[in-house]
Amino acid sequence: QTPESAGEEFFASAFPRIITAAMSGPTPDEEPQTPEPHFEPLVQLKDVEVKTHEEDEKEIFKIRAKLYRYATESESPEWKERGVGEVRILKHKETAKFRLLMRRDKTHKVCANHFISSEMELKPNVGSDRAWVWSAPADFADEVAKAELLAIRFANAENALKFKEAFVDCQQQVSLSSEADEVTKKLETLTVEEKKDEKEDEKPSENGESKVKTGDSTEKESSKVEGESSVTPDDAEKNSDTKDDK
Repeated sequence: QTPESAGEEFFASAFPRIITAAMSGPTPDEEPQTPEPHFEPLVQLKDVEVKTHEEDEKEIFKIRAKLYRYATESESPEWKERGVGEVRILKHKETAKFRLLMRRDKTHKVCANHFISSEMELKPNVGSDRAWVWSAPADFADEVAKAELLAIRFANAENALKFKEAFVDCQQQVSLSSEADEVTKKLETLTVEEKKDEKEDEKPSENGESKVKTGDSTEKESSKVEGESSVTPDDAEKNSDTKDDK
């Protein structure tokens, strides 16, 4: 048998097996299955609830923006970018206070965190209709109250106007709330003073006590006199006759 004939016989016998393996193999759409190893963790960790301190607040406004702060601590003061993300306005459910909160994208680190007061003033940035500048006397972005001069820029003028409307609306509500609190305090003060005056009127003076005592003694003396004079003349004669017989 020649080498050529031996090769032909091998190919003829192996060809059907090659065709069968190809037909039974994975289709082009299927992904080859690979074994996935599974390892049991050495330490079982429990789920921990992380509080954001926003549980008692309600979100009333949210929009995407870029925030800047005026860095005065450097040698030459300048505007520095503080973060890009969604700026939100939150309202406390009990105290009705408004808080401006902004976190950076991905890291969620706080870059603006302060209450909105009626004294704040949004000023347009020079040469831009989509940016505002304002001063925050106590910003807690670094977990410590610090006065900051902030600037915020939006994608377009429409978003900037929406932010201003929401900001100013919160300031108006804060102003009304503070006025109502002042009126309530004044009414409470007047009520306390009236109660004090009533108590002082109800409390008797020293002269009044002496008068009452004098009146009591007078009534007692008068009752004694009345008791003595209440004897009839007949009883008086009987008493005198009894004395004479004795």
